Amino acid sequence: MLAATHDLLPLLTHKIQYRRERQMPSKLILRPTTKPDGTPIAVHAAPDNSAWRASHHEAIIEPDLPIIDAHHHLWDRNGQTYLLKEFMTEAQSGHNIVGSVFVECGAFYRKTGPEMMERLGEVEFANGIAAIGASQMYGKTQVCAGIVGSADLTYGAEIGKLLDAQIAAAGGRFRGIRLITKWDADEQLNNGRYLIPPKLMSDPDFRKGFAELGPRNLSFDAMIYHHQIPEVIDLARTYPDTIIILNHIGGLLAKTRTYLAKEKETTDTWRTMMTELAKCPNVYVKLGGLGMPYLGFGFESLSKPADSTQLAAAWGPLFDSCIDAFGAQRCMFESNFPPDRASVDYHVIWNAFKRVAAKYSAADKQALFFGTAAKAYQLKLD
Repeated sequence: MLAATHDLLPLLTHKIQYRRERQMPSKLILRPTTKPDGTPIAVHAAPDNSAWRASHHEAIIEPDLPIIDAHHHLWDRNGQTYLLKEFMTEAQSGHNIVGSVFVECGAFYRKTGPEMMERLGEVEFANGIAAIGASQMYGKTQVCAGIVGSADLTYGAEIGKLLDAQIAAAGGRFRGIRLITKWDADEQLNNGRYLIPPKLMSDPDFRKGFAELGPRNLSFDAMIYHHQIPEVIDLARTYPDTIIILNHIGGLLAKTRTYLAKEKETTDTWRTMMTELAKCPNVYVKLGGLGMPYLGFGFESLSKPADSTQLAAAWGPLFDSCIDAFGAQRCMFESNFPPDRASVDYHVIWNAFKRVAAKYSAADKQALFFGTAAKAYQLKLD
């Protein structure tokens, strides 16, 4: 359980003063790992549920359908190792995973050099994995064919130095950045690496940093909560030449804590905002991420794993709303592994997506599983 914000004020004051003394322009403050009294704040470690997931297996639906996994991570932290071997095991579980997009997750940052450049280490790591994947020594999947790194846009225009270094380091695979900006009034939902303030996407320095993406043909992956969609709308309208890719259907919180009592109203509001966002032609949407436990679907708590039919029934109406608003040509399925592994096995999640997509045309299915990701992330995969 994270300490209350007011308990962290002494530490935050020290941190802010430290940054001022170093004349660091960043406005982001790392979430403290210790309380003011020096005792560590408990770190959530994902339990090993491999035996639970293995207890349910399904025949693969449409095994030849080409797929780009538009969103996954690689890391070694908190007792969980999920690197090339683990991902390739997933990719070879029966579906035709042609390639994948690596999305930043705070992994393998540099420990030396300027603070602004620390995130370069994650891109260097992902490109190394991509090079191994390109050799096809461990399978045909072009893992990390696209790389989405991270950049602290609150540095303003100065962040261009990091973006250029990431482009140079990625061997032609660097496609854009993600800076998680999700914030909610319920402090328990603010669990990211940084203490994100509200309205960060409207901050002038953030905007100056964001303006560095378009001229470099780089995209922005937006990870937010649903009530922040109007901020993304404003961002998309202000920078119409920059591609914005909305993560996890926009972070719908309808089944969580303070929103649960008004689940239908919250979901209806989300649909209305998504319809407005869809008017921005530079915005794409990722369909997935709903297996993360904090979103409240509860599949991780079942005694037996849900099958793909159950998952499609629960998630399908929300995915359909996105497709209705944006069209299949601006929607793409994502595994969001390993976070979604808390609720479902890899081969089952793709079966669930295929069940959702069964009613769509062949052209729409091609877009949802392959074409949209290839277009948004500028991937050339056979």
